[in-house]
Amino acid sequence: MTWKILNSQFIFPRPALIMGILNVTPDSFSDGGQFVSPAAAVARGMALAEQGADILDIGGESTRPGAEPVAESEEFGRVLPVVAALAPAVKIPISIDTTKVGVARAALNAGASIVNDVFSGARADPAMWRLVAETGAGYVLMHIQGTPATMQRQPHYENVIEEVNALLGERLKLLQDHGINPDQIALDVGIGFGKGLEHNLQLLAEWRQFRKWKRPLLLGVSRKSFLSRVAGGEAEARLAPSLACAGWAVGQGVEIIRCHDVAETRQAVRLVEAIQERRKDAKYN
Repeated sequence: MTWKILNSQFIFPRPALIMGILNVTPDSFSDGGQFVSPAAAVARGMALAEQGADILDIGGESTRPGAEPVAESEEFGRVLPVVAALAPAVKIPISIDTTKVGVARAALNAGASIVNDVFSGARADPAMWRLVAETGAGYVLMHIQGTPATMQRQPHYENVIEEVNALLGERLKLLQDHGINPDQIALDVGIGFGKGLEHNLQLLAEWRQFRKWKRPLLLGVSRKSFLSRVAGGEAEARLAPSLACAGWAVGQGVEIIRCHDVAETRQAVRLVEAIQERRKDAKYN
């Protein structure tokens, strides 16, 4: 299985990719306001790369529950200086976390190679899809019910696994109809995006149900609030449950882990992979 991103690619099976989160926002739920200035954001991006991130995911608009949209001009000002500075400085791909085609185009021109579009499972956006098809950028297709402003207002599913799978299948076909090569696409089931606690746990428990599409799977669960409802603790105390989810997901075959805590997540994931390798090689009497 191959994930093509512009002029490079990741070929699986391989060690899980660690996607480091870089929020250039004042209001993200976990690290909002910490890296608002371009200098602070660039320093953080360099640090994540040094800690072992395989990809940097840069976003200028919060998608926390209840978040309101940001004007395109504001998002430009937040992310473009950071992308432009980091692209030549780090030796890893940069992902732009945006729902706006203008921001995505500018970021790709500045050196990004992946578009992480959280609205890709909620709305048809031919302009965004044409951009991805024309450039050959990698694309993260994510399931979401509602919008960040409304998604946690009593989300409902008859069968969350079947409904998420059905939406991903429909969108994969639609993206191909718009000229996007399936090899450009990674899938994200959207933990916490229009999901209640039970929905999130069911999705984590049934990761293998999403392997049917033969595309890389991305887990984005780092520091999310539902972890506290199971394990206790506020955002700053959610590292341990985040690592538990990352380890579990990699054990279920997830290829990409999106996280705030790159060094710790990389250590946990590599340990799980080492154990898995010995399990495959083991011979039992």
